[in-house]
Amino acid sequence: MTPDVIVANSTPPVAALAGRTKTIPIVFANLFDPVGAGFVASLARPGGNITGFSNFEPAMAGKWLEMLKEIAPNVTRAFVMFDSITPSDAEFAKTAEKLAPSFGLQYAAASVSNAGDIQHAINGIAHEANSGLIVVGGAVSSANREGIVGLAAEHRIPTIYSFRYYVVSGGLLSYGVDPRDVFGRTATYVDRILRGAKPADLPVQAPTKFELVINLKTAKALNLDIPLPLLAAADEIIE
Repeated sequence: MTPDVIVANSTPPVAALAGRTKTIPIVFANLFDPVGAGFVASLARPGGNITGFSNFEPAMAGKWLEMLKEIAPNVTRAFVMFDSITPSDAEFAKTAEKLAPSFGLQYAAASVSNAGDIQHAINGIAHEANSGLIVVGGAVSSANREGIVGLAAEHRIPTIYSFRYYVVSGGLLSYGVDPRDVFGRTATYVDRILRGAKPADLPVQAPTKFELVINLKTAKALNLDIPLPLLAAADEIIE
């Protein structure tokens, strides 16, 4: 049976599907660079059988730096840990490097590809006074989130994460794209295609909804007082 439309999450499955069909509509979620990957001709006019929703918003790097400084004012150096195999992670790191001085922060980065790299990076950060950590959530970091959260707690490093599940696992604070919103919007494109719309005419859309999650138990363990404006802005507070 030939499907009427296919939904795919992230770049690898979209790449596999793109090589198999040029006619069945494909709607993607959470893609970094669909133009650069060759999936669409342009964001405004995809032009083929593929369209969907990007999860890349480089301005988030500035929010991570701002929140790190806000939640831990004594931090003077921001370490950005990112996946070596995830292209969007490297772009976030570049943006953070450009913006760090505007927040009064020195910048350092660690590219990781496995659990050993992660442990080495965090152990090194622990020996740098007044340091904070920003974890960009690529595949390697996500797969090792329990270890990252545990090491950050062990070394008492204020850490900002990109996805809620890190904070649910005991991380301090996360700010990032709301995946529930992305998949909900993806469903609207599926509906439109089933009603006759063509992927070629449906523009690729950027993320529009972001979520802030704070773990007060972790903040207390780090002796950090969360500013009231940040608490008021939180979408979820874990106690």
